[in-house]
Formats: sequence, structure tokens, C-alpha cells
Amino acid sequence: MIAILLRTGIKNKSVVSLAQEILKEAGNLKSIIRMSQEEMLSKFKGIGKTKAITLMAAFEIAKRISKSDLREEQIKIDSPQDVFNIFNNELSHLDVEKFYILILNASNIVKKKVEITSGTLNTSLVSPREVFKPAIDSKAASVIIVHNHPSGNLDPSREDINVTKQLVEAGKILEIPVLDHIIIANNQFTSFVDRKLL
Repeated sequence: MIAILLRTGIKNKSVVSLAQEILKEAGNLKSIIRMSQEEMLSKFKGIGKTKAITLMAAFEIAKRISKSDLREEQIKIDSPQDVFNIFNNELSHLDVEKFYILILNASNIVKKKVEITSGTLNTSLVSPREVFKPAIDSKAASVIIVHNHPSGNLDPSREDINVTKQLVEAGKILEIPVLDHIIIANNQFTSFVDRKLL
């Protein structure tokens, strides 16, 4: 994929070899996605301004697609894997923790995804009011909580569990059930339902 974006190699090095070298030096694709243009130019030999801009533009397009409104896609949620598929590209590479809700209709079809907070997950930042306001506005039948762990650890923290319990109770009062809480890290996920934590 990187070779296709780069289009051409450099003197004595094919475009495929250049792409392989970039991936090896970066460690993984996630590290490249996080880089600024200046970091690419200084870190990778054979990457000029044009190639750096091309890579960054491709990554930005992917991010924007994953953030786009999902209502027209008629995505039905039948399992935690379905939720992971929606959020993985957007959340797995981040170095900051983000908290989302996925708003569903009565048929478990996605109506909208909404970012609630960006930063450390705790009860002071994630209040039931902030979480359920967009759900109420969108006439949600139910919601699913989603957030990432930049550390790569998929185990729910004590704070994750406390926040989830608080939101589940609020959802019962509002008659908007919380169906699951999905944690995403390093292209993997864990489900509170699968772990019998919800």
C-alpha cells in the first residue's frame, strides 16, 4: 500500500524496497500515521516533501471516512466485532484516549457515532448528561460505549468499570440501555459483555 502511494523509488532502490525500509524503520504503520510532515522528512531517507504530503493525505482521507456519518450505510450491529470494525482504523493508532458512543435504532442499526471526550477516561470527564444528550436528541433505542487504550492494554481499568456502571444505571433510568462497552487497542478489542462485566 505504501509503495503504491509513493509511486516511485529513489536511485538504486525500487519503490517496494523503499516502502519496506520505511515500515522497518518506523516499526509499524501506526507509527507512520502519527508522524507530522517534518518528522517524515527527517526520519526517512528517500522521502521528499511530495511523498510525505501524499502519505499524509491518504491517511487523512482514511480518518475522515471512518469519522463520516454512518446513517446512510445501514450498518447493523450483531456482535462486538461489528463495533470494532467501525472504530478500529480511527482509534487503534491514537496516542490519546477518546470516548465515543454508538447510537442505535430499535433494529440495532447505527444511526450515529459521537465523540464525547478526548483525554483520560474518568467519571468527572464522562458524565451521563454528556453521554446521553446526543442519544436522546437522536431518539436512540440503545447505545454502545467505545474507547481506546493508547497503552495497548486491553484490560478494563477500575475507572473503565466504574464509568460503565454509572452509565448503565443512567441508561436504565432513561430507558436507553447500554448494550456493551468496547475497548480498542493495537488492532484488537475487548468487550465488557464477553467478559461478563456488563
